[in-house]
Amino acid sequence: MTPAELRAVWHVWPLAALPHQFPPDSIEWGTWVLLGGRGAGKTRSGAEWVRHAVTEEGHERVALIGGTFHDVREVMIEGVAGLLRCGPPNTRPRWIPTRGRLEWPNGAIGEVYSADDPESLRGPQFDAAWLDEFAKWRYAEAAFDMLQFGLRLGARPRQVITTTPRPLPILKKLLERSSTVVCRATSADNAVHLAPTFLAAMTERYGGTVLGRQELGGEIIADRVDAMWSRDWIERSRVAVIPPLIRIVVAVDPPASSRKGADACGIVAAGRDDGGIVYVIADESSGGLTPAAWAARAVALWRRLEADVLVAEVNQGGEMVRAVIREQDAEVPVVTRHAQRSKYVRAEPVAQLYEQGRVRHAGVFPALEDEMCDFGLDGLTSGRSPDRLDALVWAISELTFARGAPRVRGL
Repeated sequence: MTPAELRAVWHVWPLAALPHQFPPDSIEWGTWVLLGGRGAGKTRSGAEWVRHAVTEEGHERVALIGGTFHDVREVMIEGVAGLLRCGPPNTRPRWIPTRGRLEWPNGAIGEVYSADDPESLRGPQFDAAWLDEFAKWRYAEAAFDMLQFGLRLGARPRQVITTTPRPLPILKKLLERSSTVVCRATSADNAVHLAPTFLAAMTERYGGTVLGRQELGGEIIADRVDAMWSRDWIERSRVAVIPPLIRIVVAVDPPASSRKGADACGIVAAGRDDGGIVYVIADESSGGLTPAAWAARAVALWRRLEADVLVAEVNQGGEMVRAVIREQDAEVPVVTRHAQRSKYVRAEPVAQLYEQGRVRHAGVFPALEDEMCDFGLDGLTSGRSPDRLDALVWAISELTFARGAPRVRGL
């Protein structure tokens, strides 16, 4: 086909779509959930469903909800598979960024909402909704509940959820509903639209791992039977508001190397209130960082949170760890810790704090929480070092089992 013919086919969705990208044939469904791996074509499916609902089915008011306003704009609306690129140009909506609003030529309206603000969904009403990357929303259950009260227009209000899955209780409950229809897809199912090097690299690095099954295979992975943490503990601990904290620490678990495939650098921040409750407030962990880069990231987080101390494990690097942090800021108070016991033994008392309800998560930290619920007796997560979890353990241990001078501040 010529480039012009390919562009024409792109806009004819029945010709371009793969089997998993079509909505259910039945008219009885109220919720269509498309669970897929990275690059499985979820965004295009959601955008095309909205386009069809507006131009062919007569839906007039559509809620467009992502994790943040930025996510909605950059992915669902202006992204390469977003609403502004779907369908013939003369049928596309007009995007009004200042109002967070799409207006179709036929008068239908799409309104943008952030799942970070569930209360913004209190009051508006819709006859359709598209929820993208639902499993990574910070306040998924609250935002979802508020939306349901607003889906009350028309003869048959409907919603589409496109997401890479995570084993969240709200998602599991939703999949069990009789009015929910589920489609599943892997990254490989959409290989024709992906760079060959992407799939090869991802399969080489994550093939056969729990993370790969979730992020590439689109599977909902249940917690390990021997996992030290449970999803229920974490969900019960989640909060939207952080009280004044008397002490804040940033903990760093440095990697031994920054080469390709090396362990990530764990960087986690937590604080303690005057009642002894610990709040996990940030996860800035990342892979592939040089010593100067991870030190800069840790110091930037320390400054932003106005933390009391930066705690660093020194098993990998010794005095070099303190030196690279001091190169970024000589005034940062650094406390070094040397791990003399196994990861499992160090993590056990911290897990007990979660079980006792003495730790809260201020928001959602997907990668960290996945490590926690995949951490078992072998001291590994999916065969890899639990770098984020290590940093979490150091931070909470410093706040709970070590003594430091408190000072009150709010976030």
